[in-house]
Amino acid sequence: MRTEVMYSPAYATAKLTLAAGETVRAESGAMLAMSAGVAMETSTQGGVLKGLKRAVLGGESFFMNTFTAQVDGAELYVAPSLPGDVVAWPLNGTLYVQSGSFLASSAGITVDTQWGGGKTFFSSEGLFMLRIAGQGELVLSSYGAIHAIDLQPGQTYTVDTGHMVAWTEGVQYQVRKVGNWKSTLFSGEGLVCDLTGPGRIYVQTRSTDAFLGWLIPKLPTPQSGNSGGGLFS
Repeated sequence: MRTEVMYSPAYATAKLTLAAGETVRAESGAMLAMSAGVAMETSTQGGVLKGLKRAVLGGESFFMNTFTAQVDGAELYVAPSLPGDVVAWPLNGTLYVQSGSFLASSAGITVDTQWGGGKTFFSSEGLFMLRIAGQGELVLSSYGAIHAIDLQPGQTYTVDTGHMVAWTEGVQYQVRKVGNWKSTLFSGEGLVCDLTGPGRIYVQTRSTDAFLGWLIPKLPTPQSGNSGGGLFS
């Protein structure tokens, strides 16, 4: 599998070039286009219970699509639903990823949920994170551009939970309020995550929570119609 990221970082897509017999697993709805000689199969990837666990607890789709190349040089384009970046990393180990950022992977990589316990109960990611493990090519997406930060042993970075994308195994993390409850509610920062190395963290330059917080009050309601200076007035 050869990956070429195009139109980054605003409206990125990934072009995957496959050898005959090579397979790619992709999130439901991620396929943008594909050449002749690619077969697609839809399944729960591990049975109904695993599909439910991934969908209900991990925030991903119940079904996943498997694409198999029938000829050498077959092409598959995948893209996320939100405008933003797409990155491809050779994975050899374990990566913890926020819900919604998984886009596609080569064979040899498994996608599962990982219990987060109380540390993520109040974070935007919810109780479960995706645990992506194995060896192969991994394609992730973000809302906005993705920025990587390499943490040295003992080094700590604080990131708004709405801007987290992923971190490597070995990074310790703790979700907390940005200050007192007044600061948490009115500063616009909400909850933050302290991440301590060694390891790498990936952050996104935009937050879907912040965008929805801006957009929803501007949407017209049945009572107001298009009046009142809303988004469409």
